[in-house]
Amino acid sequence: MQKKLICGIIINVLLKIIKRRVTFILKTERISRKKEISKIIKTIFIFFLLILIMLFIKFKLAYRVIIDGKTIGYVDSINKFDKLIEDTIIDNKEENIAYITLENEPEYKINFIPRAETIDDEKVLDEIKSKYSTIMYKYYEVALNNETKAYVDELEEAYEIVDEMKSKYYYDSELDFQINEKYTEDIENIGTDTLEKATDIIEVAASKIEEKNNAIAVINEVNFSYLPVNGRITSRYGESSSLRRSTHTGLDIACDWGTPIKSVSTGIVTFAGKSGSYGNLVKIMHENGVETWYGHCSNIFVTEGQNILAGDEIAAVGSTGNSTGPHLHFEIRINGEPINPQDYMY
Repeated sequence: MQKKLICGIIINVLLKIIKRRVTFILKTERISRKKEISKIIKTIFIFFLLILIMLFIKFKLAYRVIIDGKTIGYVDSINKFDKLIEDTIIDNKEENIAYITLENEPEYKINFIPRAETIDDEKVLDEIKSKYSTIMYKYYEVALNNETKAYVDELEEAYEIVDEMKSKYYYDSELDFQINEKYTEDIENIGTDTLEKATDIIEVAASKIEEKNNAIAVINEVNFSYLPVNGRITSRYGESSSLRRSTHTGLDIACDWGTPIKSVSTGIVTFAGKSGSYGNLVKIMHENGVETWYGHCSNIFVTEGQNILAGDEIAAVGSTGNSTGPHLHFEIRINGEPINPQDYMY
């Protein structure tokens, strides 16, 4: 019995010794393997590090911008470029632009690109705006009696024109001024006007309607709605005089020095200055070859090329040139040939 017990103890001790030895050997081998694996990992890390260093020397990271499968360009930050799109395209505040829509959202892919390659956000943005977006422009029509007369960029400008016209022509119920909001993709072909030009266009149109409504004479479809002056006729068309080399080509209407002379109709000043026996002379071209002349003026209030409305004061009565006293020499011409004003007025 004692022999069995002693043998069991010896066997247990031997097993423990063997187990410890085996464990030690395995542990030693494990440490050795770990060291070898660690060396391999370090070698691989250094290899890839060297590759990355070489890449960063020759290349740089950027995001390729892609729309419809086509590369548009490169940007360095997705967030920055998305904000640029938002600010300059989606929420564009430029003049006339109502809104801009993108046909397709851009996609981004990260790439290594040569360091010489330019990253230009603005260039990429311009490419997207010109080829992959729809720009809708807003403008305003100013109409008179349902007929469009002028286009302006801003609603405030349209209101300013209409308010001015309503104030000026408040007494004429037949003049109806309107503002219409319009949209287009091609603002250049619309050709919006400056505030000053649009106002002139509307005023001329209103003046022509008023001339037609208040016409005292119609010559070659041109409405005369004002007499140039009120006064006494001292020399008629076709009369001969020792003061002239030929027969009289107009009417002489005597009135006080400085009396304002009005344009009889809408037109454009083609001459304003001294002209021989006419003295100070104003010529206004209307439409359809109709022209009016105003001679012997003491003062001229207009300049060549100026647009004139019916009733505008263009000069003052005087006695310049071949004249014996203050009066207006008034002529009407059609295609350069004088006609008798008294066939139509006075």
